[in-house]
Amino acid sequence: MTQQVPLLINGELVQSASDNLIPVTNPATQEVIAQVPCATEAEVERAIDAAKEAFESWKEVSIGDRARLMLRYQHLLKEHHDELAEIISQETGKTFEDAKGDVWRGIEVVEHACNIASLSMGETVENVARKIDCYSITQPLGVCVGITPFNFPAMIPLWMFPMAIACGNTFVLKPSEQDPLTPMRLAELFKEAGAPDGLLQIVHGGKEVVDQLLTHKDTPAISFVGSVAVGEHIYRTGTDHMKRVQAFAGAKNHMVVMPDAQKNQVVNNIAGASVGAAGQRCMAISVAVFVGEAREWIPEVRDALAKVRPGAWNDPEAGYGPQINPQARQRILNFIQEGKDAGANCILDGSDCVVEGYPDGNWVGPTMFRDVTTDMSIYQEEIFGPVLIALEVDTLEEAIALINANPYGNGTSMFTASGAAARKFQHEIKVGQVGINVPVPVPLPMFSFTGWRKSFYGDQHAYGKQAVKFYTETKTVTARWFEDDIDTGVNTTINLK
Repeated sequence: MTQQVPLLINGELVQSASDNLIPVTNPATQEVIAQVPCATEAEVERAIDAAKEAFESWKEVSIGDRARLMLRYQHLLKEHHDELAEIISQETGKTFEDAKGDVWRGIEVVEHACNIASLSMGETVENVARKIDCYSITQPLGVCVGITPFNFPAMIPLWMFPMAIACGNTFVLKPSEQDPLTPMRLAELFKEAGAPDGLLQIVHGGKEVVDQLLTHKDTPAISFVGSVAVGEHIYRTGTDHMKRVQAFAGAKNHMVVMPDAQKNQVVNNIAGASVGAAGQRCMAISVAVFVGEAREWIPEVRDALAKVRPGAWNDPEAGYGPQINPQARQRILNFIQEGKDAGANCILDGSDCVVEGYPDGNWVGPTMFRDVTTDMSIYQEEIFGPVLIALEVDTLEEAIALINANPYGNGTSMFTASGAAARKFQHEIKVGQVGINVPVPVPLPMFSFTGWRKSFYGDQHAYGKQAVKFYTETKTVTARWFEDDIDTGVNTTINLK
């Protein structure tokens, strides 16, 4: 019998009363490995109530004890690293090595949360006026919510709830219904690390569950990672209900290739960054902009892509796995056909990809287009698959203008041997995350994940110092202690004396 994924409410695994069940399938075989319920309205309410009740005691726990919980948790995550990676591979189709990276990048954020005492320090100024001191402190918000996508079922939940809980909040997680087994295992390990009941709740479901979390009076902060359309809905609905929201949305990431770059590095890095994780990551390089004579390397990039072979998670020779579901695969195939119909030159076509032994897998082979114009759908839309577009310009200035004209601003990179060109690029480009001779510039957790423009809705970004600001409120205290009972008279102004 296929297992039904439980909810997590107040520390207990709860079988949902819902009869609305969504199949969780292995994308390489279409085998149904679990069923995930759409939680009922009453179950979501119970989860929020449990988190609200737990907050009252958790906010009083010392910051040192919160940090020690995170220390125990990161230790357990490392112990179970490969187990978690195998779960990811089974429900997303990722290769084992790619899945291990998913887990590790999440662990790094938990390690950062262990520094919560230093990260939460306020500011103090003595004698802002005579014998009056002013200082700021940070305090938690309450019940925070995370809504996460399918493509990183370990990393992105670990971006959210460890930082929120380390700040003194409690958390309700609504993971993707396409791969809920990994977040459930993360929660089990969190409880094993000693997390009190009620700190972390998990509810499953679709739009109805999300909207209930977005509009509930007791959820002051919402974190979301996903598509542009859903990100806009999350941001507008959340802010309309007076919540603080961080919504990470779509991307169209460009890599600029200068003719003075190291060719072998360019070829290998473009190939890996464009089709890695089957192109299903918001920081994938989907557009390569070849400047001047660098356009002569396009055939070599195509040849490198052609050598990358998709395959099953346990195939050590596989470069990447399948798309998450048949609908995602068909969407990519539709874009490939639209590119051909629009007159783009498809110099490598992965539409008919077949993986031996897995005839039902959601496979798309590496695909590359040349002679693309910026009004084509394959350039304008986020394809979210192993499809690379090659554009050609004459100057660095043209490349910068091209990228800045694109509505997205998640990530970009540049390969060059010129420090001056790199300095110009990183200064003038209107993108939040920039790589210089680094293809996928996802920052480590001491910094923050800083998408710009249409790639992000909100003010404070994920992890790093900005996460602490997002998950806390600042209180400023102005204090004076009288030494003598001296009559200074009535002061009717706002001046401090």
